[in-house]
Amino acid sequence: MKIACIKEKKEYENRVAITPSGAEKLIQMGFDVEIEKGAGESASFPDALYVDKGVKVAQTAKAALDGANLVLTVASPEKEELKNFPKDAVFIGVLSPYTQKDLLEEYANLGLSAFSLELLPRITRAQSMDVLSSQSNLAGYRAVLETAFEFSRGFPMMMTAAGTIPPAKVLILGAGVAGLQAIATAKRLGAVVSAFDVRVAAKEQVESLGATFIAVPLEEAGDSSSGYAKEMSEDYKRKQSELIAETIKKMDIVITTALIPGKQAPILITKEMAAFMKPGSIILDLAVEMGGNVQGSEIGKTVNINGVKIIGKPNLPSSIAQDASTLYGKNLITFLASIYDKEAQKFKIDLQDEIIKATLLTHEGKIIHPNFTGEKA
Repeated sequence: MKIACIKEKKEYENRVAITPSGAEKLIQMGFDVEIEKGAGESASFPDALYVDKGVKVAQTAKAALDGANLVLTVASPEKEELKNFPKDAVFIGVLSPYTQKDLLEEYANLGLSAFSLELLPRITRAQSMDVLSSQSNLAGYRAVLETAFEFSRGFPMMMTAAGTIPPAKVLILGAGVAGLQAIATAKRLGAVVSAFDVRVAAKEQVESLGATFIAVPLEEAGDSSSGYAKEMSEDYKRKQSELIAETIKKMDIVITTALIPGKQAPILITKEMAAFMKPGSIILDLAVEMGGNVQGSEIGKTVNINGVKIIGKPNLPSSIAQDASTLYGKNLITFLASIYDKEAQKFKIDLQDEIIKATLLTHEGKIIHPNFTGEKA
């Protein structure tokens, strides 16, 4: 059984699906591992580290993919790259099917059993495979560091002979995995932190980290059976907008993290709201790649509105590529172990398994995931 890992080609992507330590585990599972030359360099894993673990390094992506039974990637490939993909192989990655629907037919035509791991269900058995959690955790941490770098003041309160410097006031919009890590990081840096989330269940988590929970005074809650936030009513959205507009006037830094699976990110901060913040304030839009929570944020740019900086840096986990790759690789290996029979050295894809049903996009030449076939889930 051959596993192929190629160099990620998307802009802002520095991660790699297989790390040297991950390759060692895969070889112990009975796989032959082959990577494209330089696949891990952006994550500080030179080819020599792979060779030391018994990995074969191919000069091109085409050579690495030739004859592979399994292909592992971080992001979905470009359409042009699929010309080199092996037929009838298993393919695992974060394939962004909601925004890359055009590639599903390509996967099916190649006979790929394509798994998209961001679709994993929020169940106990899937926790160790949860790529969204592992990567969002790092994104939340990095988001605070990015704002600290851009902020023209310090985070903690400092008492000096020349006077007292007040602590930075930080607001986190969205208390999921990224938001909670952002709260923890900002608190460690000495900021006064507040957080908002539509989910009632987030209140206890936010307060346990020492932050103040801000809530819309309505009975409606944003908790859903999936564990993600659901879309709220128009009345709630209006009240939410009023609350956020009033709150951010007092803040120095705002980090937005709100996402709705399969949909464009909700706008939480308008340009008019941002303009009322103090000059020198910072807003970081973690959802910029999905349309953004902040009106006017741009991918890869820092926009200035009346002295307020709006940071639209995408793919923050990739800014910590070595750790992000290590965690992602462990998620992949755990998932792979659930569909691979080491003794028989073959894949066992049980279409009735809850995790398989949630993540398998294409199989045996067809698009089979109900979210993309038009069938009811």
